[in-house]
Amino acid sequence: MPQELSVTAVRAEGMRFTANVGEHTVCLDYPLNEEATLGPTPLQMLLASLAVCAGSTVSLVLEHMRLPLAGLTVEAKGQRRDEHPTVITDIHLEFELRGSGIDRERVDQALKLAETQLCPVWAMLRPGTSIHATFRIVED
Repeated sequence: MPQELSVTAVRAEGMRFTANVGEHTVCLDYPLNEEATLGPTPLQMLLASLAVCAGSTVSLVLEHMRLPLAGLTVEAKGQRRDEHPTVITDIHLEFELRGSGIDRERVDQALKLAETQLCPVWAMLRPGTSIHATFRIVED
């Protein structure tokens, strides 16, 4: 059965909004020119959503594979075009996995599963945005 998700965005001032997600509140900002921001921009939040979704998925898959991780960091970088709408055209995800004895092939499998089957944010972005993922292992 489909599940409805809901967010309410309320304009605070200028291009600054407060997004209410259940009991959570996030300040988002869209600076005009070089204004200081009080919160991330919507596109930065989109990158954060992808990084968290992909990282959670990879972490869960590796846990099911009984591959111990001491830590996982995901960095998402996006290239935004200059023309309006200034969408992100290219995203690079860099996964840093920390631990000992981490099998590269299993990490590669986990990334493929996240990309093709399990991460909903990745699945939504993939048709219109080029997304490249790489990983590195840091031995403890």
